[in-house]
Amino acid sequence: MEWREEGMLVAVRRHGETSAIIEVFTEGHGRHAGVVRGGTSRKIAPILQPGAQLDLTWRARLEDHIGAFTVEPRRSRAGLLAERVPLAGLNAICALISFALPEREPHPRLYEQTQTVLDLLGESAHWPYAYLQWELALLRALGFGLSLDVCAVTGAQSGLAYVSPKTGRAVSAAGAGEWADRLLPLPAFLAEGRPPEPGELSQGFALSGHFLDSRIARGLAGKPLPAARQRLLDLLGRQSGAAR
Repeated sequence: MEWREEGMLVAVRRHGETSAIIEVFTEGHGRHAGVVRGGTSRKIAPILQPGAQLDLTWRARLEDHIGAFTVEPRRSRAGLLAERVPLAGLNAICALISFALPEREPHPRLYEQTQTVLDLLGESAHWPYAYLQWELALLRALGFGLSLDVCAVTGAQSGLAYVSPKTGRAVSAAGAGEWADRLLPLPAFLAEGRPPEPGELSQGFALSGHFLDSRIARGLAGKPLPAARQRLLDLLGRQSGAAR
């Protein structure tokens, strides 16, 4: 068995004396693991940094074997190491991919959006909003997409103020009635389809975090969300507070 493809490195861990096991995210093969012979050597170890784009060749005797990768560097994102908050964004993306995506299940649209967000890290002031959209895309890729454009009760497309914590569907203020206190707040910028104003982004993360936790962490994985996500939110919160 053999395939060749470009992909981003998601995680790496030592394997034996000289090898490493890596996880990569590719367009055609999804999240995929394999052994890199000599992965701890001075030649290869610097290449194996989370977020790096690699040319990958995977080989195994049988399809269900872990197999072995040969890797060639295509693009490094080592420049983010000097930028604390964008680096935290990179770490959160890698951690959630490793945590949430089933192995060897392709998600080409999510892969494309992942590349877009990674390219924005440290390059655009709007990357935290792009990262929030990425979290929503991750939920959508796993079958838990939110429906935020029409009220689930009345069918109205305006006055949307809440989200059902069970269905992920928007509810208008009129449609919520006496159930309003049991619903999640819908941030205005998500309801209106616009970038967030200062201070609004945390509301979006509260919404995506509820579904990441209830649908993926507790629903699929049976363990807490990766700490890397909360570290990112803490840093963004401090950054926002310092800017005010």
